[in-house]
Amino acid sequence: MFKYQVREETDKNTWESFLLSQNPGTFLQSWNWGETNRLVGYKVIRLGAYKGKILSAVAQLIHQPAKRGPHYLIPGGPVVNYENGELVKVLLDYVRKVARENGAWFVRVRPDVKDYPGIRSLFKKLGFVSAPMHLHGEHTLILDISKNEKELLKEMRKTTRYLIKKSLTEGFKINISQNSKDVKILSSLQTETVKRHKFVGFSEKLFKAQLETFGNDGQAELFICEKNRIPLVAAIIIFYGQKAFYHHSGSSTTSKRTNASYFTQWEIIKNAREKGIKYYDFWGIAPGDDPKHRFFGVTVFKKGFGGEKVDWLHAHDLPLSPNYWLTYGFETVRRKVRRL
Repeated sequence: MFKYQVREETDKNTWESFLLSQNPGTFLQSWNWGETNRLVGYKVIRLGAYKGKILSAVAQLIHQPAKRGPHYLIPGGPVVNYENGELVKVLLDYVRKVARENGAWFVRVRPDVKDYPGIRSLFKKLGFVSAPMHLHGEHTLILDISKNEKELLKEMRKTTRYLIKKSLTEGFKINISQNSKDVKILSSLQTETVKRHKFVGFSEKLFKAQLETFGNDGQAELFICEKNRIPLVAAIIIFYGQKAFYHHSGSSTTSKRTNASYFTQWEIIKNAREKGIKYYDFWGIAPGDDPKHRFFGVTVFKKGFGGEKVDWLHAHDLPLSPNYWLTYGFETVRRKVRRL
């Protein structure tokens, strides 16, 4: 008889109290990220593993009814002590059970743990395989913003520091909004960004859902950089735990000939510091220094602000059906074609 019991969790306060006590590196297992996905149209299941009345682990499953194979995502999770073998087994057994009952071919996880050989070996022993695709910013840059502004500027790349100071004299203005109607500005700017960099963008519906769910708890704001009332850069920033996350953004083609992006980043960092946030997560950089990587340019830009590179454990899949290997083959080919 296991000492842990798993059940569906329905209380937001219980969930959030546990998650924030773990000092999470991401918001992807937060209650509001689940609610964001509900608003977009996905089914969400929240599982909690209890020892008596004490919540000991959580896993938030987000259903993906994809043509390439129905599956569940557990981004940033499961949140569990991976050194506790019994707890891990009980939770994963329940995840398997729930996913199979709902017809999933596999479950894709990307735990909130840093990558190292030991954790990869553990996941292999647990029956996982390395996923053919990444999931949610596996490589990122995290800046300690508890330092004063003078120190932050000093530790930046010389060019970045110069362009920030220059941008302060160029007539840019930041508007901060929690009105979900304003995401149309971000959506329009991201459309321009997608055309320039040739990647798959995100929907206005998703932007709106984020601002509504996280915004209602004071955990998200939309930053819009303008000049002469013309939007140049926009970004949704999520504030969760000790971190601010540069989650979704877009910029106009015109802005690339200005220093608007430097101005925007600096204003976001200062705003986060004023809120008492300790770290700024730039959310997604290239895994290495390959100049041919499609994120090379944005990575160079972000690294100019300083910070520590963090590599989270790569996404892993838990196969539940022989059909999974159809998805595996399809995604492997797509990754190579898109140079992901």
